[in-house]
Amino acid sequence: MSQSTASTDLISEGPVLLGLQDGIAHLRLNRPDSANGMSVDLLAALYHAIMRCHGEPGVRVLLITGEGANFCAGGDVRAFASKGEALPDYIRPATAYLQDAVLALSRLQAPVVVAVQGFAAGGGGFGLVCAADLVIAAESAKFLAGATRVGMAPDAGVSVSLPQLVGLRKATEILLTNPVIDAREALGFGLINKIVSDDALAASARDLAAELATGAPLALAATKRLVRSGLGKVVEACLSEEARTVSELSGTADAREGLAAVIERRQPRFTGS
Repeated sequence: MSQSTASTDLISEGPVLLGLQDGIAHLRLNRPDSANGMSVDLLAALYHAIMRCHGEPGVRVLLITGEGANFCAGGDVRAFASKGEALPDYIRPATAYLQDAVLALSRLQAPVVVAVQGFAAGGGGFGLVCAADLVIAAESAKFLAGATRVGMAPDAGVSVSLPQLVGLRKATEILLTNPVIDAREALGFGLINKIVSDDALAASARDLAAELATGAPLALAATKRLVRSGLGKVVEACLSEEARTVSELSGTADAREGLAAVIERRQPRFTGS
């Protein structure tokens, strides 16, 4: 059966946009002025957009991109810092929506492709990279786990998915020391699948999505399920522990200091409190 070439706007405004054409659901993070920083509003919109894909029978592949210079710089640091000692009350719904989004991606029958330009950082950006089925990156792409840098812990299932992708030793190094990883390094240890020029990223990501969209949908869905069957169960089991840990750490003085240091562009002074 041939697919329609008409483009349908499923979500046309807000922090997340969603369109559907030729079997490709294109989800765009839409806060370019804040490097697509993940506020509670964006995370809620992300979850609902992914669930909309679950309910659209015409979706054969999900392509996730970010508007502007960066794919996603992680959590909205300024929004987090503005909460002060009330940060845990803001973090809890943020983490819940991020958890639900990651689970929804893993359970989506259609393959998930992420295209990265600029930074993919934190639970939002880095987490979506780890949660995707395939990742294509521009030469400009940079990856940063970043959680411990601001006195926090990994979320979005990264504590499990990253070791599966790159190995235990490398994952531990990345999560504890927070190196900024360029695209070549990321390709070398298996975090991403392919590098293209910045100018070619949009077209290359669309071509990859189109190739998947013309594949046998039941076979692709079954293969995704088989490949992820073990990982998905472990990620799901770890999410509640990640959420509890992140919520606890968000109430510490070190977390507030880490956020302030990022905003003020200085080294943090952690005290263990």
